[in-house]
Amino acid sequence: MKIGPEKENSVGTTSNVFNFFQNFPATSTSSIKILKECLCKREFDDPIDEHISRNETTTLKSNESFRVSAKQKGKNCTNNQNIDFEHPGAKKGEGDKSFEESIEFRKIKIVPNDKTSIFGEEFRASSCLLVQALGLRRRYMHIANQSFPKLAGRFLDCTKDKKLVKKISETPQKARKLDLLKDAARQKPTGETDYPTHGPSNFREHYKCSNGVFHVYAGENDVTSNKAVKYDYVDVETFRKDLQLLCAMIVNGPLKTFSYRRLAFLNHKYHMHELLNEQQEVSEQKSIPYRDFYNIQKVDTHIHAAACMNHKHLLSFMQKKLHDEGDRVVEVEEDGNPKTLKEVFDEMKITHSDLTVDSLDMHCDKYTFHRFDIFNKKYNPAGNSRLREIFLKVDNYIEGEYFGSIIKEVMNDLEESQYQSTEMRISIAGKSIEEWDKVARWVIKWDVYSKNVIWLMQIPRVYDILRSYENVANFQSVIDNIFRPLFEVTNNPSTHPELHHFLQHVVGFDSVDDESKPEQDSFGCEIIIPEEWTSTENPPYWYYTYYTYANLCALNQSRKDRGLNTFTFRPHCGEAGPVEHLAVGFLLAENISHGIMLRKAPILAYLYYLSEIGIAMSPISNNLLFLNYSRNPLKEFLNRGLKISLSTDDPLLFHLTNEPLMEEYSIATQMWQLNGPDLAELARNSVLMSGFSHQIKKDWLGFNYREEGVQGNDVTKTNVPNIRIAYRYETLFEELTNIFIAFIGEETLF
Repeated sequence: MKIGPEKENSVGTTSNVFNFFQNFPATSTSSIKILKECLCKREFDDPIDEHISRNETTTLKSNESFRVSAKQKGKNCTNNQNIDFEHPGAKKGEGDKSFEESIEFRKIKIVPNDKTSIFGEEFRASSCLLVQALGLRRRYMHIANQSFPKLAGRFLDCTKDKKLVKKISETPQKARKLDLLKDAARQKPTGETDYPTHGPSNFREHYKCSNGVFHVYAGENDVTSNKAVKYDYVDVETFRKDLQLLCAMIVNGPLKTFSYRRLAFLNHKYHMHELLNEQQEVSEQKSIPYRDFYNIQKVDTHIHAAACMNHKHLLSFMQKKLHDEGDRVVEVEEDGNPKTLKEVFDEMKITHSDLTVDSLDMHCDKYTFHRFDIFNKKYNPAGNSRLREIFLKVDNYIEGEYFGSIIKEVMNDLEESQYQSTEMRISIAGKSIEEWDKVARWVIKWDVYSKNVIWLMQIPRVYDILRSYENVANFQSVIDNIFRPLFEVTNNPSTHPELHHFLQHVVGFDSVDDESKPEQDSFGCEIIIPEEWTSTENPPYWYYTYYTYANLCALNQSRKDRGLNTFTFRPHCGEAGPVEHLAVGFLLAENISHGIMLRKAPILAYLYYLSEIGIAMSPISNNLLFLNYSRNPLKEFLNRGLKISLSTDDPLLFHLTNEPLMEEYSIATQMWQLNGPDLAELARNSVLMSGFSHQIKKDWLGFNYREEGVQGNDVTKTNVPNIRIAYRYETLFEELTNIFIAFIGEETLF
């Protein structure tokens, strides 16, 4: 093991990684050569990136050439080989003037034993399984128009054709010299979107739901002949087989050992990096003018609209309305008798002076730990569902006016803070076909918009409740109520004009409910199609999420064809319950919320790391529901390099201050002794994970934020030291290199 600044290889990741090849056995020489040539392929693996950047020419490229000399040693090979790697069209010794500063920091260099191959049979087998899992995820992400990391995508490309030979080099880890005083000035978001806000022309297509998934038809005759437009999606049988395969992987003994050791290595490697480079990182932060933790962009990537305010805010709002509008009719009883706000409070024997934070009883405590039933009741002010209906619902007698007003107050606070934004979630349960129009009408009527807020639609898994009250006849009714209006408005915006306008501010879908509820084991059973799911028993987690994902696939492809915005799938996943939920999330979700059960699933944790899947973690929420704060794995996940962000979940139920997101950062800092670079990295991750538009992200993170490694980091905007970014990128590159070098030597490629 060697420790020290690698000045000879200051060009960056590529030279360091290629030096790593020198001790591989001779039997893998051809495979290594292929891998080196293929890894340099730079193309869009992310369909969203491809859509946004087809005509952009802003990518920073380096024409610097470099030579790496590596000795290939093995039982059957004793000669030395010199290997050259160059950018296409680059001249020897000619560098790109836009890159003038190498990122140098102290590193750990592991030198393998010359006489021992690091590739044992278990390692090769484990690598094959990991590569297969990565390939599955990329396929699912591509079909749904969701993102997949470019780096892992290029590694996967080299497994497709062993004869593939292309000469493109890996991007050097160099930072462009910046005019700090000029670039540090904050640019305000322009509000531009990546899609047209005007309505597209009406189409005469038809939609039909078959076996729980909507299909698009060019005309009525095609519906009759069942000739659907060929939009890709994964059928339920294929998905269940893929899920079973992934579940079999996560109990594989050798793979579990391998993943556990790699995660432990990543953790210890970060601690060494911190010991060697922490002061250098902090010094780099201090050199940036006009930028610190308080004026970098932070996004609350997981917050529910019905609980986005703190309980003191809600109390003050209720007191004000009771004082100013006590005589206003706010509900009508079943017999048609109107009730004023004061009469409602009088019936509950609550006066203005009785209203306190304690009497509202909406804050979680130790009695909600592992009691999701009590937690759900906390949404009712003073334990009364009538007050929730009046103040925290969209569909009521006053058309959600109070709810809209208090959310507007929260939005105003966010706009005043300038550097905090949220992704609010609002429910569509599938109770009726009118739900979408009611929500859209509420948003437009009460002007519930803000440049600091975008929307996700959460689908609560409450089919059993809807069925018991006979709101729906089967699970197919839920699917129809959720997705039919979306296909109708995509095809013809004039059918739902308010919904068409509202959807331009919606970025994704969530799936929410108590994951700890026991589920029936349906892996070995025959799949019941949604039309035949008529029992009052709730479908399992994978069933809900699959049909949400499958319909989003067709919907996204249809909307993309019309130039409309598309949606991502970002469910609650891994808060509690079996780790199989996390396997579902790995296949279907772009990002997830919570993810604390990854601490019990090393294979999935390693796959989430390799795939750079975003995880919005809420340690304060977890502390009062499922996991004590001291046991929360957030810091461990961050050390390893998982893509983590902090979020609030439900400020009304968990937080005490007017800035719940800052409360999350503050407590995490004290509990885990986070430093400035840690906080900046979490904040940058939150913006990257969010659904805010490409234009806004450019303003918040820098013009080239989608580039890999240091080239994608504008330290004058993110305040994340380039050393930290370079370390993360090089570490991930080396992990993928280890796996794919072992995998590509196999005779059978999937």
